[in-house]
Amino acid sequence: MELRKDPITRSWVAVGQAERASERADTCPLCPETRIDAQVLAALPPHGTWQVRVLPHVRPLYRIEGDPARNAEGIFDRMAAVGAHEIVVESRDHGKQLTQLSDEEIERVLQAYAMRIVDLKRDARFKYVAVFKNQGPEAGEEWPHAHSQIAATTFVPRRVLYELRAAREWYRDRERCVFCDILRQEVRQSVRIVDSVGDYYAVCPYASRVPYETWLIPRTHNHQFEMLSSADNHRHLATLLGRTLRRLLQIAPNFHMVVHTAPNTLQTKGELSDYWRTIAGDYHWHVEILPILQTRSKSYSIKEVYFNGTLPEQAAQRLRELDPSK
Repeated sequence: MELRKDPITRSWVAVGQAERASERADTCPLCPETRIDAQVLAALPPHGTWQVRVLPHVRPLYRIEGDPARNAEGIFDRMAAVGAHEIVVESRDHGKQLTQLSDEEIERVLQAYAMRIVDLKRDARFKYVAVFKNQGPEAGEEWPHAHSQIAATTFVPRRVLYELRAAREWYRDRERCVFCDILRQEVRQSVRIVDSVGDYYAVCPYASRVPYETWLIPRTHNHQFEMLSSADNHRHLATLLGRTLRRLLQIAPNFHMVVHTAPNTLQTKGELSDYWRTIAGDYHWHVEILPILQTRSKSYSIKEVYFNGTLPEQAAQRLRELDPSK
């Protein structure tokens, strides 16, 4: 496995075969009795029987050992697939999904995300730590046991770079955070707001890429997801996440969920060298949820233009009408 950079889009692409650990077809590698001897990177609660634990991925795309060893192949750039690839096991119960957990249990999952982001950012090799969840076979779910994934990479994903550049330009021109401005207008207009709990809002973005795309975003400005400031913040976010996902699952059983947080500010080289002057003021963490509808209009074309057949205002209204307790 190695990383190659597309000189046109500036995207890094992992190519080759991921290393595969031996797995029995009749067992789940995430169940407690299967991976007793696995290296546990984190566990919550910290004492007694765990509910959430973080393990190294059984088929990692990135390896923790070594140096990226960036080098050229003619005009092209490549480097070793150095990084970290981890699994967040969200429950001991093989048959229980994230949406079926209590607010307290979802809060532990979020705390595990934050703990691992903080730890991985201590490694100056890693420019970004991504947390994501693929639920359902159409989303590329690897196992039915409830889990999320964490990937620490020596590059920043292109989507996040776009956000960083746009946020920095907005802040340079207005000395305000673009995400804060967006949320203030959404709250004022109310038509795309799905729900809110405490300081957190669920909103269908104005230019949603897919039907029922929903973002969770805090009203209080903060560029780092991992630095949630209080227990109330954790619980309110957990409550809103559970309510939002239960609504979305009544429409689409498959979805992608990604936590967007600030890159690792220990990095001072490459494309990030100019970002740290204002990032605490210009960037704003958020969670993006992209449902996958089984029967949907074409949402993406070769021209890289999204086509969404459902107005976000209509999507938000329908989601508001759904029972979040189901």
